[in-house]
Amino acid sequence: MNGSNASGGAGWVALRSVGLALGLVATAALSVAAADEAKQTPKVRKFKFFYGATINELAPGAKARVWIPVAASNHEQKVQLIEARTPGTKPHVGTEKTYGNKTIYFEATADAKGEIAVDAEYVVERKELVRGQGEPTGDKIADVHLVSSKLIPVNGTLLKKLIGDKAPEGDAKAKALALYNATDDLMKYGKPDGVPWGRGDAVWACDAKIGNCTDFHSVFIGACRDLKIPAKFEMGFPIPEKKGAGDVAGYHCWAKFVNEGRWEGVDISEADKAPAMKEYYFGNLTADRVTFTTGRDLQLDPAPATGPVNFLVYPHVEVDGKVHTKFVKRFRYEDVP
Repeated sequence: MNGSNASGGAGWVALRSVGLALGLVATAALSVAAADEAKQTPKVRKFKFFYGATINELAPGAKARVWIPVAASNHEQKVQLIEARTPGTKPHVGTEKTYGNKTIYFEATADAKGEIAVDAEYVVERKELVRGQGEPTGDKIADVHLVSSKLIPVNGTLLKKLIGDKAPEGDAKAKALALYNATDDLMKYGKPDGVPWGRGDAVWACDAKIGNCTDFHSVFIGACRDLKIPAKFEMGFPIPEKKGAGDVAGYHCWAKFVNEGRWEGVDISEADKAPAMKEYYFGNLTADRVTFTTGRDLQLDPAPATGPVNFLVYPHVEVDGKVHTKFVKRFRYEDVP
């Protein structure tokens, strides 16, 4: 990410942090009556995150439309975009219509190798999400957190597949815990060849009983919504626990649900991979991550020819009105002292 990569050809456009860095949302004062968990001091991690991708296997001279997500500050993270470098047309910073996700859009021509490269560098200060300290929901929760999306039906199907005909009882926390445990019991983390894991198709995941983080959390979100518990999907990257610097292999996602006026986090796929952390990952999320986008069926700005995007974390690319999915990942982190 040092500017030496020339595969994007001439015409690099630099976007500086001015006007793109978003302020950290202030944490509301905690209730005096909050549980002991809500008094814990969250762990904090500060690091640089390098987002890089080389779109490849294009015909030389092919014209592409490209959207990349922009990490923004929120309740758990303070983000500064240091620089984004894109070839081709002047980049457009857009706002996704449903969830307010930020994106960078540009149009570019593939070089002689059939490649287009994009890079962005961030400084991220991420805090642990501690149970009981989640972001306050405010007076109104958007309906989008209670209704179906294309691959997550809200019609009772997921709830029945998870727990049968008898719905869990208790408050939102008790019901969500029952769904958390049921999802972990049903699903196994895996990426077998020849099956459509990773799309977040909740009904498929329930039947296949295997998948990645996207599949796990789609099941949980749909079942929560079946019980009228608002729930949402967050997409970003995991940062290796080991301090220092290194590569980040790929994306990670998690879910949140509403309990007593706050968004509580869950990471069921990580709990499945690390059973000793199962209790922790109900309500808590480590600081070893960075959020890029929220939600599903994203309505990008400008609109893609192929319609809403299932989720956005890797570049979304269109060539001649069709989605192009071939690219080489270049994601890295570097801890800041």
